[in-house]
Amino acid sequence: MPKDYSPEKTPANQQRRPQNARDDEWTRDFLLRGQVAYVATHWDEQPFINPTMYWYDPDQHRIFFHSNRKGRMRANSERHQQVCLAVSEFGRLLPSNIALEFSIQYASVIVYGRLQILEDSDERRYALDGLIHKYFPQFSPGREYRPITDTELLRTSVYAIAIDSWSGKENWADQAGQSDDWPRLPEDLLNENRD
Repeated sequence: MPKDYSPEKTPANQQRRPQNARDDEWTRDFLLRGQVAYVATHWDEQPFINPTMYWYDPDQHRIFFHSNRKGRMRANSERHQQVCLAVSEFGRLLPSNIALEFSIQYASVIVYGRLQILEDSDERRYALDGLIHKYFPQFSPGREYRPITDTELLRTSVYAIAIDSWSGKENWADQAGQSDDWPRLPEDLLNENRD
């Protein structure tokens, strides 16, 4: 039976499908392997979202990324510490015979925290080296590439997100919900986007 989306049954501020919620271990693993994060900051009432590479350090329970020395990310971060970060991946599109049940296979994590601009050179190098190692684990500073110089450190802003809370969600169903009150979709349409 399809979900009842009426506000009386599913308030807007509650997760509509708690069965898709994932635990801390799943969330941690997802952040370790995710590729692109979307970081949301704000300038007063104006939100700003920035896609970026990131590194989650489970030992410090912090997320690191970097941006230009000047710009909207830096200005927003200097003004407001509150931050939200999203990482997601997607699979097949899932058609349905119910408009509100059309869906997509997805996995995602949302992180809420406090953003800090790192100033200490050693901490900045640690964050940047961890970021490079995440995406290029076969590379080492001093071997495949020149270690980060002081001049290069001056050209970038390096950030750490102290994580206050997070939530992980996943829906990798084979099919979207279908109604018996309407003709079912034929198998060829249900399977159209399968690999």
